[in-house]
Amino acid sequence: MTEKEPLDNFNVDEDLDANQEQFEHFRFEADPGQNPLRIDKFLVDRMLNSSRNKIQDAADNGNILVNGVPVKSNYKVKPKDVITVVLSYPPREIEIIPQDIPLNIVYEDDAFLIINKEPGMVVHPSYGHYSGTLVNALAFHLQNLPLFNAKDPRPGLVHRIDKNTSGILVIAKTEDAKTKLGLQFFNKTSDRKYRALVWGNLENDEGTITGHVGRNLKNRKVMDVFPDGEHGKHAVTHYRVLERLGYVNLVECVLETGRTHQIRAHFKSIGHPLFNDAEYGGDDIRKGTTFTKYKQFVQNCFKICPRQALHAKTLGFNHPVTGEYISFDSEIPDDMSTLIQKWRDYTSNRPIEEEEEQ
Repeated sequence: MTEKEPLDNFNVDEDLDANQEQFEHFRFEADPGQNPLRIDKFLVDRMLNSSRNKIQDAADNGNILVNGVPVKSNYKVKPKDVITVVLSYPPREIEIIPQDIPLNIVYEDDAFLIINKEPGMVVHPSYGHYSGTLVNALAFHLQNLPLFNAKDPRPGLVHRIDKNTSGILVIAKTEDAKTKLGLQFFNKTSDRKYRALVWGNLENDEGTITGHVGRNLKNRKVMDVFPDGEHGKHAVTHYRVLERLGYVNLVECVLETGRTHQIRAHFKSIGHPLFNDAEYGGDDIRKGTTFTKYKQFVQNCFKICPRQALHAKTLGFNHPVTGEYISFDSEIPDDMSTLIQKWRDYTSNRPIEEEEEQ
């Protein structure tokens, strides 16, 4: 029998040290001599701190798969069966204070809601951020739902985005919706598209960045890319250039995996960090001219968008109740859209090829 480690972060915010994954993922392979045995009995002996009732609920929700196919709790395990399980982590002992914080709710029904998160908002309480978070706001707006209680710092969270990244998030309103949505993120059946402004002129109109992403060996607050896979976990980012704006490019990013700071670390690794990304070197003038007016222009751009220029624009998935595929889109926020327009105006007024490049 073989077992994998718990699933890595789907997509996380600034709580780097706590390393709070949303779900734990297990993989087992039955021995060649395995006798027929109910899968709930098989798993309860192999999954610490998991009750038989919780395992049966996971099976009822379609979160236990054998050879890639969902099974019920009475399924009999056979020799060499490959079993995968996705379970949400239990609540942590931390008190969540409900706060009446305005939320930009794009869509809501009985199973989930879609929020367009503003830049600067931390997703969940962590060291140094005990209030004013998205979870504090959710605890107030959804305080009558069983899923939202004062002891769970991650109620309804299926995925997360960084504090200074804006964009679409899905929040589950029931445990059933939370596990079903989480399984889609893990199985890569959800669709996530981001918009980013990156330094430099990318060589190709489309490309893929592949490289393990893990914590920097010297600075644990940032991530690094390990192309040889000696550290971190497998990560893949696909990109497409939408606009070439001289010394910066506007790109669309599609995530195949969702590691911590994946887009930010991946683009830094190929020499094109996100514009004004202070943690990954994007807050320096990486490309351009030596002219003083140009430097002043870039500094003004930094002030217009005082964060990494990254927005989670679209999110698509199968509805956790009906199974219907649905997709949600969001407008790029004012700071980033103003920044992009500034670069459009700059390049239209000053042909880049006539300027001396750094």
